[in-house]
Amino acid sequence: MADKFLELAFTGSVLKAQDQYYGSSQPVQSEAERDALTDDEIQFIQSRDSFYLGTVSESGWPYIQHRGGKTGFLHVIDPVTLAFADFKGNRQMLSTGNIAANDRVCLFLMDYPQRTRLKIPGHARVDDARQHPELVSRFATPDAQRLVERIFFIDVVSFDWNCPKHITPRFTVEQIEEAVLPLKQRIAELERQLAQQN
Repeated sequence: MADKFLELAFTGSVLKAQDQYYGSSQPVQSEAERDALTDDEIQFIQSRDSFYLGTVSESGWPYIQHRGGKTGFLHVIDPVTLAFADFKGNRQMLSTGNIAANDRVCLFLMDYPQRTRLKIPGHARVDDARQHPELVSRFATPDAQRLVERIFFIDVVSFDWNCPKHITPRFTVEQIEEAVLPLKQRIAELERQLAQQN
């Protein structure tokens, strides 16, 4: 874990819980203001086609929303800045409204086949796409630009990789089709051979 992430996560109540269950705690003081993403995190982010976005409401309740798109739709602007185009949805505006009151967010990125997960806490801002057409063309593919309502920017504070324990591997239709293609080709070849023998 990155030191800044531990400093943020290991609050007094967390340290108390560690003491209660394990007999010791792990207080962390980080000298860094933030932990910049490394090449490993950047490559992982750029290979994702979805992630979960956590925000906090004005009443203190956490809210998690799924975001998806084409691989790489979550853009890495630099090692401490992410951005993505946000499309028309159910018109509830929960994440956008939460961020207006409290800019703290956490992104949760999963790679189910590889049983890998990456958490990224940061501060977010939301720009109205109507006022920034240049951002729409930068962060959305031409076929999707008409659907963009907002652009989210994430100022990365830190990151944390989790262990693969308890992650059930799941695969996309495309991944399954790619895996079974050699089997389908072999079956077709054997069927041809059988047909020739008859």
